[in-house]
Amino acid sequence: MTFSSSVLFASRLLFPRTGKKSNARRSLFGSLLCIGVSLVPLIMVLTVSEGMIKGITERMIGLSSSHLQLVLYPGSEYAKNEQIMQDFSRAIQNYDASVLNVYPELQGIGLAASANGRFGSQIRAVQSDMFERNASFKTLFEVLDGNTDLSAKNSCVLGKKLASDLGVTAGGTVRLITTKENASGKTVPKITALHVSGIVSSGYQELDALWIFVSLDSGFGLLSSASSTAVFGIETPDAFSYELEKSYKLLAPFLSSFGRLYRWNDLNTSQYENFASTQIMLLFIMMLIVLVASVNISSALVMLVMERKKEIAILKSLGGTAGGISLSFIITAFVTGFFGVCVGIPLGLLCSLRFSEIMSGIEKIVNFCARIFYFVTGNASGYGEVHLLDEAFYLQNFSIVVPVPKILLIAIGTLILSILVSVIPSVKAGREKPIETLRKM
Repeated sequence: MTFSSSVLFASRLLFPRTGKKSNARRSLFGSLLCIGVSLVPLIMVLTVSEGMIKGITERMIGLSSSHLQLVLYPGSEYAKNEQIMQDFSRAIQNYDASVLNVYPELQGIGLAASANGRFGSQIRAVQSDMFERNASFKTLFEVLDGNTDLSAKNSCVLGKKLASDLGVTAGGTVRLITTKENASGKTVPKITALHVSGIVSSGYQELDALWIFVSLDSGFGLLSSASSTAVFGIETPDAFSYELEKSYKLLAPFLSSFGRLYRWNDLNTSQYENFASTQIMLLFIMMLIVLVASVNISSALVMLVMERKKEIAILKSLGGTAGGISLSFIITAFVTGFFGVCVGIPLGLLCSLRFSEIMSGIEKIVNFCARIFYFVTGNASGYGEVHLLDEAFYLQNFSIVVPVPKILLIAIGTLILSILVSVIPSVKAGREKPIETLRKM
């Protein structure tokens, strides 16, 4: 039995010429739909999580760690004032031609206080034109109120969540509590009133709840050398290319006497690994759903074998081989899985583009059902709004990323599963004994 004969028989199994109703063909069609439907959440999880991870990673790199970061040793003479830090930044940039920009910064911890209470925050003393000069600051920060001008003395820019907790708006005042050493060497609190120039949002609440930006000049007055860290963010053409590693190897020996040089992934290892492990876990769960859907093909083939016993018996009596008949049923399963992939992946990508609308609709349905449940049980006061995508844990706005290689891998994996689950019923079909079947005809 040739391969073309097996393909022809498989085509007759899928598309018989007679109009006779077939429960097995309905089961195959149902299996196709099950595979397609099971692929939809898998593709959505993949594309949405890729977009989330990309967006958060862009913010961690562009707004926090930069591509490379030099942390000066405590008490370094290169962190005495703004002019010295700027001169040292130019020296770093001149040493390596691939370095695009170097951004000096002082970082420290303080308490931001208002009538609403006190909240811990990270003080970031940056160049006064940082929000215009740094491309990541300019594009990834959204100005919600006021402006990002830090040129005025004791002016500051707050993150959205921190400003909301403090209950302040642009034009308001916030008190910043830091520490200083008095004449006797004791550490005492220092309170500084800051004028809020503007409020910004990175779209990621975890970052917006931490940062207070002040000018680098103001930072030297707010933060003592003992309670602050001087860092230099080094920007290269691409944080994800091998060129970054080349820049690191070139700069590390030169800067080793001034401080420690880190790559962005060294500083964000725990977050990055957490994102990756969460994504893998979700994809694994979704892939199990696809596996369960693929098993339906096996049961459909069992029914198909029972319905086509006569055809199998006739083929074997005419010289059809067991392997050729088994191959026909495997091809049938493969085609079913293939059309399931053709249905599921485009539908999954389409749903991904409407992810926010879909989640909003599901959220409304969940809250509606919850209200009814609490009303019926007489506990309406205990009801709270359900938020499926809480801003505290997710990006508010992100772009969908379509990882073509991973989608191809999912498609190939689904087709392989379709073949694997069809092996047992296909082999049994090839082992059918024609004599017993023909006697019953």
